[in-house]
Amino acid sequence: MSTLAPVLSDLWDAPQSWKLDTYVSRNGYDGLRKAMETDPAELITMVKDSGLRGRGGAGFPTGLKWSFLPKPDGGPRYLVVNADESEPGTCKDIPLMMANPHALIEGVAITSVAIGCHHAFIYLRGEVVHVYRRLLAAVREAKEAGYLGSDVLGTGYDLEVTVHAGAGAYICGEETALLDSLEGRRGQPRLKPPFPAVAGLYARPTVVNNVESIASVPGIVRRGADWFASMGTEKSKGHGLFSLSGHVARPGQYEAPLGITFRELLDMAGGIRDGHELKFWTPGGSSTPILTAEHLDVVLDYESVGAAGSMLATRALQVFDETTSVVRCVSRWIDFYQHESCGKCTPCREGTFWLKQILQRLEAGEGTESDIDLLLDVAGNIEGRSFCALGDAAATPVKSAIKHFRDEFEQGLHTPAWELFPYEANAAFTGVSS
Repeated sequence: MSTLAPVLSDLWDAPQSWKLDTYVSRNGYDGLRKAMETDPAELITMVKDSGLRGRGGAGFPTGLKWSFLPKPDGGPRYLVVNADESEPGTCKDIPLMMANPHALIEGVAITSVAIGCHHAFIYLRGEVVHVYRRLLAAVREAKEAGYLGSDVLGTGYDLEVTVHAGAGAYICGEETALLDSLEGRRGQPRLKPPFPAVAGLYARPTVVNNVESIASVPGIVRRGADWFASMGTEKSKGHGLFSLSGHVARPGQYEAPLGITFRELLDMAGGIRDGHELKFWTPGGSSTPILTAEHLDVVLDYESVGAAGSMLATRALQVFDETTSVVRCVSRWIDFYQHESCGKCTPCREGTFWLKQILQRLEAGEGTESDIDLLLDVAGNIEGRSFCALGDAAATPVKSAIKHFRDEFEQGLHTPAWELFPYEANAAFTGVSS
């Protein structure tokens, strides 16, 4: 594979790419016009046939998720877009909303038609005020042009879109915690079942999808399911945004068909910085098991990355060279997860606290003989036992790091990480003074 697939990112380099006129000049909202003339059941079938899978991490088939809604009973049903992008290394939805917000808004409108929703919500991370303002402006533009509001495109269909800014909590990226936050309650995950499709926002049937998932819908409706399915692999179809960060020459967003290899993406990003070599990387953000240089040719689709022992998730590829301490890196991630744990369940609340204490000892070169096995034991007692996936997110990088780099953890019994991997080695690249 030698070419990228600019679909969602096709407008990003256009002057004022976020404006309605720019979007419309590139066939924007043509998909909505087509959707208004299509039976909702056909729209759901079209998305199913395209093979679109959730782009927020789990990779669940999008059209199938829509079809889980019960039959209409005369009451409201909702669409909620999860734009609470919070995980370390994950940075695809925010640039998408900044550069091309109307792709998301058109996707919201089409999805609402498909599921019978008349009030949709976009739940945004509150810290990104610039994105919040841009979304508000885009919604206003779309409403004034007749793509939202009362009597959409003269069809008699009404749709309101509310952009809601959260208060900044990683746990609100979990769909049921997001719904509680949206209702004005403390963001904590709900017990499932019932699932949001049956009792979601305000206890009504609700679809919760990621930004990129919804933004991919207009292209499918406009160009057809076969067009989307022609990209990617047999079970992981379509295009996606890959976020490369860390020790690469040209970090950034690379939109490509699923099925591209890590080596191909790394080459497009200019490779590892001069004079250094790849040590380890994450395929889907800090919550996914780390991989090493042995996995350079892993095909980046859900099945292949899973077979390699990790998860594709949000396609946030954090790349680290040989100057990086694995112990220090994992310790920083666990600091984050411990801080962001909502505290609702014991395995995550207590487990992340103890992971943090042990990792800090090992980073300082003050570990004990039993600390590495204790790390594995604590991680094992979190994984699969916490109320939501945040616990698993903390356990997997610990377990995979020890699997691939146990010798570094053993060095933490006697030598601090800052002596083994001096900060100066990274400062030469980042520009940070030592």
